[in-house]
Parts: sequence; C-alpha cells; structure tokens
Amino acid sequence: MASTTPIETPPPPPAPRPSGTSTGRAGDKIFSGLSRGSGILLLVIMASIAVFLSYRAAIAISADKGNFLTTFDWNPSANPPVFGIAVLLVGTIISAVIAMVIAVPIAVGIALFISHYAPRKLAAPLAYVVDLLAAVPSIVYGIWGALVLVPYLEGLNLWLDHFLGWTYIFDKTEVGVARSMFTVGILLAIMILPIVTSVSREVFLQVPRMNEEAALALGATRWEVIRLSVLPFGRSGVISASMLGLGRALGETMAVATVLSPSYLISFHVLNPGGGTFAQNIAAKFDEANQLGRDALIASGLVLFILTLLVNGAARLIIARRKEYSGANA
Repeated sequence: MASTTPIETPPPPPAPRPSGTSTGRAGDKIFSGLSRGSGILLLVIMASIAVFLSYRAAIAISADKGNFLTTFDWNPSANPPVFGIAVLLVGTIISAVIAMVIAVPIAVGIALFISHYAPRKLAAPLAYVVDLLAAVPSIVYGIWGALVLVPYLEGLNLWLDHFLGWTYIFDKTEVGVARSMFTVGILLAIMILPIVTSVSREVFLQVPRMNEEAALALGATRWEVIRLSVLPFGRSGVISASMLGLGRALGETMAVATVLSPSYLISFHVLNPGGGTFAQNIAAKFDEANQLGRDALIASGLVLFILTLLVNGAARLIIARRKEYSGANA
C-alpha cells in the first residue's frame, strides 16, 4: 500500500496592522511623533488666536454704547464710543460674492481648456502663466487696479447704469470715479482666478482615463465626456478650490484699500462706493486708532475669523456629501 505524503498548507498571512500603529522602528516612531505634534501645534495656535481675539473683542464690546452688530457707525474716539460691524460685514460679503460669481466659471473653463482641450505645447506654458499670477503680491494688484482698472471701468459702470439700472443693483446713484464695490469685486476675481484654476486643473487631470475612454467608446462627444465624467469626478475639488479663493477674497487687505473709497454706508448699489470690508477697515484705521479703537478693530477681526471658519466648515460639509458621487477615493 503506497504511503501518502501530507500536503503542507501554507501559514496564514499576517493580520493587517491597524491604521495609525507604529512598526517599532525608530524612524516610524519619530515620524509619527512629529506628525502628531504638528497637528497638536496647529490646534494650539488656532486656539491661541481665538482666545486673543475674544479677549480683546470683549473689552471693546463692553465699552461700546451701541449695538456691535447693527450700528451703522464707527467712532471709537467718541464719548461714548460707538463702533458697529454691520456695514463692514455687508461690504465684505458683497465684494466676495461678486468676485466668486466672476472668477469661478472663468477659472473652471480655463482649467478644462488646459487639461482637456489645449495642445500639450500650449497647455504647459499656459498653466505656468496661471500659476505665476498667484505669486504676484496683492499690493501690485492694488496699484494696477487704482491706476488702470478704476479709470477704464468708469465707461462700463455708465453702460451698466444705463441698461441695467432698473435692477437696483446696477443703479449708479452717486457721481464719481469707479472706486466701487463692483471694481473691488472684479479686482478680487482677478486675484483669486489663478488659485481656483490651478487646483481645479489638477483635479481634472486626476480623472480616470478609462472613464473618459468608455464614454468616447459609447459615442459621447467631447462636451458630453466633460459633463458626464470629468465634472462629476472633480466637483468636490472645484468646491475646495472655490473655498480657497473665497478665503482670500474675504481677507484681502491692501488691494481693496488701494482701490475702494469707503463711505461707511450699507448700499446694495454695487456701482457706488461701498461701506468697506473688514480687512480694509483694519488696515486703514489701525495706526491712527487709540487703544479702545484697536480693540474694536480686533473685534471686527474676530467676526472675520468666525466668518472664515463658517465658510470652510460649510465647504467641508458639501464636499463630504458629494464625495460618494464624485468617484474620488475616500
């Protein structure tokens, strides 16, 4: 009777190591500690900024005899002192909305052209020029806006007032050069355009090639491929890019201060001088303000800080809800 040799079964594979655990090597421990320490340090810095702003803002708000959120005046040196941020809040939001409405569609179009339409010899230099625009200092944009953009936009303002003045928004009720919220919005749109374009372009380049080829094999046109494969995949990335641009638009200082002639009045006539923005008001009045006035400016900075956090939080919620439909990896 022939003997049978038992078949040796291979040992089971080792269980996968839980995420976040160290392998015991010195390099892994150092890297893990540095990464954890960097995250904690970032939280400490953010908390320190919030505590500082809150402390100084509490001093100003306690001395304010008006309503900080609804008063339409800014005079910390008066007796009693009065300072309200309603005008600044409206001006900041209006200028940022104008910038986003103008910049985001153009930026997405440029990103799609570079990533899917332009020849390779043209796409690379064009992408380089767009990235280079993001490195231009804001004061350079401000000087260009004051010397070039403001004079040449007066004709456009008159045209908008003549044909679209019935919309109330484009009704120009004050005579003067185009140092208005509309001009500020256009300048901010030019400034955030390279940021939104660069991030959107990189997202569109990450679209799986087989998705596009499958759509082309089914007879889809180039635009149908963009609409059915590229845009759904890159929607979360475009939202993230837009929020980065919005963050710069909300906090831009020198360019706005150079172009805008603030009137400190709430007005939804975008062709009139606006009430100003948080960052512009801080830059314009910080040097001449007394101690209480600086506390009031810091209080307005706290409102801008909270507004930025709310915008970023809303963006994260939108991205989290869209991620499962975008085709991106979790």
